[in-house]
Amino acid sequence: MENKTFIKDNFLLQNKYSEELYEKYAAKQPIIDYHNHLPPKDIAEDRHFENITQVWLNGDHYKWRAMRTMGVDEKFITGDASDKEKFLAWAKTVPHTLRNPLYHWTHLELKRYFGIDELLNEDSAERIYDEVNRQLQLPENSCRGLLKKMNVKTLCTTEDPVDTLEYHQQLANSDFSIKVSTAFRPDKSILIANENYSEYIKDLGKASDIQISSYDDLKNALRSRIEYFHKNGCRLCDHGLNYISFEDFSAEEINGIFEKKLNGKSLTDLEAEKFHTSILLFLCETYHEFGWVQQFHLGALRNNNKRMLKELGPDTGWDSIADYSQAENLSAFLDALDGKDKLTKTILYNLNPSDNEIFATMIGNFNDGSIKGKVQFGSGWWFLDQKDGIIKQLNALSNMGLVSCFIGMLTDSRSFLSFPRHEYFRRVLCNLFGEEMESGELPDDMELVGKTISNISYHNAEEYFNF
Repeated sequence: MENKTFIKDNFLLQNKYSEELYEKYAAKQPIIDYHNHLPPKDIAEDRHFENITQVWLNGDHYKWRAMRTMGVDEKFITGDASDKEKFLAWAKTVPHTLRNPLYHWTHLELKRYFGIDELLNEDSAERIYDEVNRQLQLPENSCRGLLKKMNVKTLCTTEDPVDTLEYHQQLANSDFSIKVSTAFRPDKSILIANENYSEYIKDLGKASDIQISSYDDLKNALRSRIEYFHKNGCRLCDHGLNYISFEDFSAEEINGIFEKKLNGKSLTDLEAEKFHTSILLFLCETYHEFGWVQQFHLGALRNNNKRMLKELGPDTGWDSIADYSQAENLSAFLDALDGKDKLTKTILYNLNPSDNEIFATMIGNFNDGSIKGKVQFGSGWWFLDQKDGIIKQLNALSNMGLVSCFIGMLTDSRSFLSFPRHEYFRRVLCNLFGEEMESGELPDDMELVGKTISNISYHNAEEYFNF
């Protein structure tokens, strides 16, 4: 085949130090993917995908945005075109993604999962489509097989409080060697200004077997679901919020706000902020009681294109980076929990790169010596999980905290082919340290530096989450 891929053994590794760090200390480490959106049903049933479009393109709004930019009709993205037509449209787009991380990820994934050592483009598309589809029918390339191929040890999906966790229960009772856990995602119970909030509260009431007619009922229902998730092995939670709210409130105010919403009345922005503050404080104090790790993904501006939101729904590629003010409320919120000694292990992720130094310094305010790396500056997220974003996050954390305590990368993905992103991160990490070893900014001590690399790649997360 012509057009051999550029994914060589030294991909992203610029000198001998980087190469040795990667090969000896990073490459063979197992993967703990502690935050993703994989469907547990597919893992429990060990799904075999019929073709590459189903496993690679469906649900991937990174690729969808690139295709739209190239003028690809929506029919070939989320529409009724055949799976093959959609793949061919993506293949035609790929050569135009140079310098976008999609170009790296595309070829890294084709090579690692399927041994495809050829560039994907319009000319190679048919061959690659047929070859990958052939391999997807092999027994070892089921969902579980794809995970094993990437040396995944533990992964953690993300579920709403109303989820039955039936597929996690099936997996817990199976002989599958990879631990599959869940993270509790209660955003729908927090965001009281949402139009369908009252309907969601009814669903939560059914799931918890509690008639929710007051704020105390809501807290009891959420606690009930936390207990249920905990019994089913959950030890993490996650929140995707614009920013952390922090407003003074009274119990009487919150009761009134909740009842007002259930009665179909509109809330003021201040009322919503007070409610967000109250319910999130309650949740976080409960997480502390159960010993969970809490995660906050902050700073997305979602659903910008209202026309396409109405047509396709959320999470279809119409989100971007926001410029919310983060520092003051985040500080006050964490301080309120810490003041009661109810701040559990916490991971903070920012989407706006201008907040890197804010988050890198914020974690130091609440690392109190009780736990190594108790409050973490999370890895580059969403638009920042590419080479430049990863380096900037690592540099901010290195300069203002201890990168040696960092718990490393996650996929935050809906695709079973996304796990080479851990390799991508590890290569960037090793090259960053290797370049400074070569320049004399770090000691020429492979054992010292290598231990830090292996800890960031795997061991810190293993210790932190203690799955």
